[in-house]
Amino acid sequence: MSNIPNPFGQVLVALVTPFTADGEVDWPGVEKHIDDCINQGADGIVVTGTTGETSTLTDPEKLRLVEVGKSVAAGRAKIITGGGSNETAHAIQLYKASEKAGADGVMIVTPYYNKPTQAGVLTHFRMIADATDLPVLLYDIPGRTGIPIKYETILRAAKHPNIVGVKDAKGDFAEVSRVLNQTDLLYFSGDDTNVLPHLAIGATGLIGVTANIAAAPYRTIVDAVNAGDLHTATAAHKQLEPLVRAVMTHVPGTVAAKYILHGLGRIGSPRVRLPLVGPEDSEAALIEDELSHVGEIPGVDFSKFRPDRNAAAGGALPKVHGTTR
Repeated sequence: MSNIPNPFGQVLVALVTPFTADGEVDWPGVEKHIDDCINQGADGIVVTGTTGETSTLTDPEKLRLVEVGKSVAAGRAKIITGGGSNETAHAIQLYKASEKAGADGVMIVTPYYNKPTQAGVLTHFRMIADATDLPVLLYDIPGRTGIPIKYETILRAAKHPNIVGVKDAKGDFAEVSRVLNQTDLLYFSGDDTNVLPHLAIGATGLIGVTANIAAAPYRTIVDAVNAGDLHTATAAHKQLEPLVRAVMTHVPGTVAAKYILHGLGRIGSPRVRLPLVGPEDSEAALIEDELSHVGEIPGVDFSKFRPDRNAAAGGALPKVHGTTR
């Protein structure tokens, strides 16, 4: 475990952004969903991340999500703003505004699409970290960005006083162990299937998609690992496995999470913004089949699951668009 004080919490939800049926942000739904997650045991909420559909949110929406999160959390959980930009200047502008809006931390995704060299990646991280007084998490997800944060780059970035952690969705456990041995960085599992293995080798916590639906078992896993109780942690991990499979296997995680949350009556619409679309019938059938294997999970009653494939179909074009200058 790192010697750095943890400013983020351990059970962090990669929050979906509830939309209305026409694709606008459902602000009462956002408030309710954040409150639900905190009541289930989350001590950190990541708004405007991948799962929150950051790429189709406007900057004003992103900043309001921070403000609403802070208001609802009321000191019960930290609010971290995710996403960022593949334009360094825009990312700096956005994170400065997020700090003013009340964010407790920022999570910087590796620049995507541009495919910069590692020198460019490092410069991007350092310039953003220079521009804010908030603690910074680096988000390593090469499957989405096209490039990894290489081991040597992580070591160099770790020397910046504001860069205190990594969200790891790369799944290289040997590299995680190596970095944990050579830095004081906090590590957060960014892969729902690997939460317990990450924690077992010294990770601090998780930033999870499935935690939108069931944060309580993740609280159990983290608390059990903290207490050295592998039996309890493993039992909760096994309990979650079919739900994780339902959320993370067949369609993008935010699509499946919204489909399930809506079926449970916890958000008003399963709508996502284009180019994301709701699950097709065959995909919905696979999700529902996985859910049939889910047993009792604290805080979730799947006997009340009523999926609505018609409501989830297609995707929305919001009235106001655009995230970059």
